[in-house]
Amino acid sequence: MRRIALFMAALLLVSGSVLADKIRIGTEGAYPPFNMIDKDGQVAGFDVDIARALCAKMDAECVFVTQDWDGIIPGLLARKYDAIVASMSITDERRKAVDFSERYYSNSLGLIAKKGAGIDPKNLSGRTLGAQRATIAADHASAMAGSDAKLYDTQENAYLDLNSGRIDVLVTDRLPGYDWLNSDQGQDFEFIGDAIDIGDQIGIAVRKGDKLRERLNRAIEAIRADGSYDRINAKYFPFSIY
Repeated sequence: MRRIALFMAALLLVSGSVLADKIRIGTEGAYPPFNMIDKDGQVAGFDVDIARALCAKMDAECVFVTQDWDGIIPGLLARKYDAIVASMSITDERRKAVDFSERYYSNSLGLIAKKGAGIDPKNLSGRTLGAQRATIAADHASAMAGSDAKLYDTQENAYLDLNSGRIDVLVTDRLPGYDWLNSDQGQDFEFIGDAIDIGDQIGIAVRKGDKLRERLNRAIEAIRADGSYDRINAKYFPFSIY
């Protein structure tokens, strides 16, 4: 009987591990400080910390899957992961394909140029503008520069071309831009002009009709209420980004 009892206990443990709630999180891993690959080859950043905090509130285990930005929504629809936590703006166009949680932070755009370049943010005629492809920043850059806007597969490649002088102005989400300007690579650059308020709200994307959306909304509310969100925010920015 004792052996049977031990066997049943072991079976329950195995069953519990098999049935554990795992949520696969899709993220880019190339958008510091929100999502990136650290020196140990692991995903890290604000998005990742928020996802882990949300999973903890949902009594779930986060499993992270990295995906290039251009394919991140197709990857969700193909069930490579269950949710996208990758600083994705909530837009009407994207709502045609996915559902979004409530926002977990707010965003505006900014223009970055070399210090002392004398670039007038209100007159960018003749200037070469760049932005990351398939983003609101790219839409804004294209609207200002037309087909002459240079679009990049990652934010990091856009920074490289700005640093090398291949573009004059980078149109970017202001928060990652702020982080880059405070790095060694960005010390010779600055924001020009005011923040561009586009009413941008950042949410978590899930497949249409997925009840995970309601669980995520409850978890976002919970980490806002218990101080977890503020602690994560303070780790990356000296001001609230909510």
